[in-house]
Amino acid sequence: MQLTLYTRPGCRLCEEMKAMIRRVQGQVACELAEVDISLDETLLQRYGHHIPVLLADGVEVARTRIGLAELVETLTSRHP
Repeated sequence: MQLTLYTRPGCRLCEEMKAMIRRVQGQVACELAEVDISLDETLLQRYGHHIPVLLADGVEVARTRIGLAELVETLTSRHP
């Protein structure tokens, strides 16, 4: 499964979500691509301060916060 994390430098919530994703990678086969929204004006306008945003195979599965158990459940239900 391909995960895409929309983030930007200095975002505490983004760092928290990245740490959770690293923990989940031991339970769910997935690759993570990070996208810095501050480098793209369109993404910056779309997401602004509503980050991090996590996509799984192109579908948004989390925005700003998600618990570890909820993240595992969300990802495993997409790809058992």
